Order: sequence, then C-alpha cells, then structure tokens
Amino acid sequence: MRSGQVTIKDIAKELGISASTVSRALKDHPDISVKTKEAVNELAKKWHYKPNLVALSLRNSKTNIIGVIIPEIVHHFFSSVISGIEDIASKAGYNVMIFQSNESYIREMANVQALLSSRVDGVLVSMSKETKDHSHFRELRDNGIPIVFFDRVCNDLSSDNVIVDDFAGAFAAVEHLIKIGCRRIAHLSAPQHMLLAQNRQKGYRQAMLKHKIPIDENLIIKCDSFDEAILKTPDLLALPEPPDAIFAVNELTAAGALLMVKKSGLRVPEDISIVGFTDGVVSRITDPSLTTLEQHGFEIGLKAAELIVERISSGEMDYEPVTKVVKTSLIVRGSTRQI
Repeated sequence: MRSGQVTIKDIAKELGISASTVSRALKDHPDISVKTKEAVNELAKKWHYKPNLVALSLRNSKTNIIGVIIPEIVHHFFSSVISGIEDIASKAGYNVMIFQSNESYIREMANVQALLSSRVDGVLVSMSKETKDHSHFRELRDNGIPIVFFDRVCNDLSSDNVIVDDFAGAFAAVEHLIKIGCRRIAHLSAPQHMLLAQNRQKGYRQAMLKHKIPIDENLIIKCDSFDEAILKTPDLLALPEPPDAIFAVNELTAAGALLMVKKSGLRVPEDISIVGFTDGVVSRITDPSLTTLEQHGFEIGLKAAELIVERISSGEMDYEPVTKVVKTSLIVRGSTRQI
C-alpha cells in the first residue's frame, strides 16, 4: 500500500511499462491490450490513484475552478453567499476556491496573486473595507479572467455586479422606526468610500427627509463592527439629546449597540428601538431578537455564480457589464416597539 499522491509514473514503474502506456490504458485507448488495461486499472484502484487535475487543466488551458474572495467567512451573509455560489458551480462542473481578505487590502492583493497563480477560470469578489486601489482586479481582467463583484462592488472597473438594494432596504428600516414613533434616529454607518455604505446612508437620509424629520449629523457616526459599537454606543447615549432609535449598517454592529444600550440601564425596545442589516443567527439569539433586513445571501450567490459561469463559457472579455439587484425584506422582531 503506497502513501502519498500516486502518479502515472508510479504505476508504470510498478508494472514495468511506460507512463504513456498507463495513460492510454486509463483512457481505454484501443491500441492497449485488454490484459494491460486490466493490470493498470487494478493497480490504480488498489493505490487509489486520482488524476492530477492541475496537470490536466494546464493541457486543456482550463482549470474548472472559480475563485472567491470575501471579507470574512464568519458572517452569516457571506456564508450564505458561498452556499449559493457552490450550488451553481457544482452543477456547472466547477470547483470553488475560497479566500478571505479579513478586511485587509494587502491580504486581498495576495489573494488575487494566488488566484492568478492557480489559473482560475473566473473570480467572484466582495471587496475589503480598506480597498481603494483596484489595480489588482484590473490585473485579473488583463490576464483574461472575468470578474463578478457582489455586495461590495468596484466603481472604477467595468464589470458585472450583483448587489443588494441597499438604498431601499435602509429606507424601509428607517421608515419602520419613524412609523413606530421614533424621531431621534442614530445611524451607525460604514466607511463612505464603499458604495454599499453610501447607499444605506442615502436611504436613511431620504426616509428622514420624506417624513420631515430634521437630520442631526451628530447621530450619524462611522461604526460598523461589534467592537466599534461597544466603544461608540455609550457616546451616543451620553449626548444631551440621545437617540430613541438606532439603525446599524450590519447585524453585528446592531448586536453590539443593543448590548451597550442594555448595559446602560435602558430598555430595548421601550426606551430605544434597534434595527440591523442582515438576518443571521445573531439577530435571532439576541435578547430581544433584532428587527433586521434579510439580504438573501443565497440568492446573491446563485446570481453571481450564474453570471461568472456565463462569462467563462462565452470566452469573451469584451462584453457589456450587467448589474443584478436583489431586494431586501424587513423582518420585525422584538428590538423595535410595536405599532
């Protein structure tokens, strides 16, 4: 019994025949005798031989691999997207290679170089928070590798995008808060160089304007992680006129805000209502459970994978890019007062 990866050369050496004969025997070539085929296949089975997919792909100039770069795997949204991607990719005969940038521009660049070295057929990307220079993505395009951005997209590169309707989702969240009587609504936002963050803040502002509620800029702060919410929520609560509601840019930020509101002695939702963005496990297990916006990550993954498979199959790089938009759904739970 051999250990390690078995190669065609190993089988050839054991049987005293050439590697080319083994290769042809495994492919059931008519020039190879039945006896030799039987011997080769029996030993291949015994030694658990598996074809070298990388070597095959180099000969075929196609790897059947789709690369995926996401900011963080731990987020429910991104894990849902990956499930959607793998569903389509598997059916289309592709394997998925997943990289995590961990919200780092440097690491994202390294991810791209690894994908280039792996000769992937296409790449799906949700950019890191730090990314402002997009030259590494241009390098993918320059090497004939199609890209589809999802959720966090690149404005500087002509490419396909699959996005959430962030504006409409944020508008619905804030309008819900207004309809239940909230007027001092804080917004915990993401960095504004991100299109996602811009659109969610625009939705917040438009809802306030529609209902003729003055916008207090002191209630709009950059705060888009659990740890930041722990640090910055007490400052909001200490304002001379504290908020009576919080709309957070994502689920974990909303959870951090909820924790600090409760630690301050205030009640949720009686004193402060809270809405997040993304309906993950966290939203369901907080106390009270979070009112939030379902982003339909699985559907985003499906659409992104369908697009990249289509681009790979066409073999064309000079195409008119498309943007597909997935609507959100407001899910009302215990963190907002009842109407």
